[in-house]
Amino acid sequence: MAAVWQQVLAVDARYNAYRTPSFPQFRTQYIRRRSQLLRENAKAGHSPALRRQYLRLRGQLLGQRYGPLSEPGSARAYSNSIVRSSRTTLDRMEDRGKVREKGRGRDKERHQQQYFIARGASPLQDFEDDPRTLGARGHRRSVSRGSYQLQAQMNRTVYEDRPPGSVVPTSVAEASRAMAGDTSLSENYAFAGMYHVFDQHVDEAVPRVRFANDDRHRLACCSLDGSISLCQLVPAPPTVLHVLRGHTRGVSDFAWSLSNDILVSTSLDATMRIWASEDGRCIREIPDPDGAELLCCTFQPVNNNLTVVGNAKQNVHVMNISTGKKVKGGSSKLTGRVLALSFDAPGRLLWAGDDRGSVFSFLFDMATGKLTKAKRLVVHEGSPVTSISARSWVSREARDPSLLINTCLNKLLLYRVVDNEGTLQLKRSFPIEQSSHPVRSIFCPLMSFRQGACVVTGSEDMCVHFFDVERAAKAAVNKLQGHSAPVLDVSFNCDESLLASSDASGMVIVWRREQK
Repeated sequence: MAAVWQQVLAVDARYNAYRTPSFPQFRTQYIRRRSQLLRENAKAGHSPALRRQYLRLRGQLLGQRYGPLSEPGSARAYSNSIVRSSRTTLDRMEDRGKVREKGRGRDKERHQQQYFIARGASPLQDFEDDPRTLGARGHRRSVSRGSYQLQAQMNRTVYEDRPPGSVVPTSVAEASRAMAGDTSLSENYAFAGMYHVFDQHVDEAVPRVRFANDDRHRLACCSLDGSISLCQLVPAPPTVLHVLRGHTRGVSDFAWSLSNDILVSTSLDATMRIWASEDGRCIREIPDPDGAELLCCTFQPVNNNLTVVGNAKQNVHVMNISTGKKVKGGSSKLTGRVLALSFDAPGRLLWAGDDRGSVFSFLFDMATGKLTKAKRLVVHEGSPVTSISARSWVSREARDPSLLINTCLNKLLLYRVVDNEGTLQLKRSFPIEQSSHPVRSIFCPLMSFRQGACVVTGSEDMCVHFFDVERAAKAAVNKLQGHSAPVLDVSFNCDESLLASSDASGMVIVWRREQK
């Protein structure tokens, strides 16, 4: 029999489609955090009888709140949707590969079209049959054009009735705060020291380091030596599982797919490569449409069959990784070399930053993959924008969609997203050292559960800096020292127990959060 906490999570998951129908990203965040909380509580050793009673009451309350599931076969339908959702990006790519092998020339195209028409999908897209874009009853999920204004308004409305000066308004919030650590922000981000140091890339800079999605112990980093390392931190000692080789020049960026089964990398050799994370093999090499150095990449959040890349000829391209082709209408030109890309959570807004100091927002057409240029912000003329991170809401105190931007101004900038076209309004800036290196920063993954909100950035002073975005004065929360070169990138694992940082000398340090 499954553990009671797993049964509780199953009940929550069945009703999850009824929560905030207009905001699927909230439902995803809710069920992930709910899973974390239940796992932690399961370790407390509560009486089995009390756990079963809680499960029964939880089911009754959800039934009263949302009503019974509508049809007798709904449990089976839910089970089938889970099976469908387990199809990974690699599975879908292999399916397409089989279709392409059925013919050559026009016959090949005809077979492809028939295949996709039979599935009710466009040959350019996979999200037509992707269960992540469907509700529990098969209805397509959508985000309205005014989603950013509405989201910020709804975020605020929840807290209008709280007592003056109160930070955490409900018992549920108390529970989530306890999960994140019911201590001060400085204590939450105290680190006991180095967990491990990876030095397999010491000859060249490591511009990007990333933990796998919703994973505590899988880490990858790319190097200007032309390779990518896949690392495992547990069991001890941490090891390098695979070194991905194939690019003939430095690897500028990479990204994990949502299911972590593949990685996409971009390189100064003017190609992007698709890799299988399980065995490190290269699935496909795709040349840049312009034959230019590729400098950055990001997956489309809803449809991982699409990847957006930025190149040295000032162009942004939407690439279909199954076909290896550029999406029609999925290209746009910036004012400079494209250095940074970031989608919002629903995948309908894309921001791109260039080396001339501009940030552009694009509307992404979910049906065709087409990009439409919306807004442009000149952060500072001539100062390269090296990093962009988007967040739907930062914390209980900072409830607006936000953008975190690194630019060579010796400042880390926090912007508020004010409308559905990606218009930005400066909210805060934090002093760091950055005048020439491609430094990156991140939002902390559990920040929405804490008092205060923390962001982390690299810096040319060879330190990792933590800032509280809501603290009016003395925003610096912590500073990690240990690198001997400018820190280029930082990445948290899913529960913030580990932080990885990489530097311009090729060193990657994994820091361990102090356990309270």
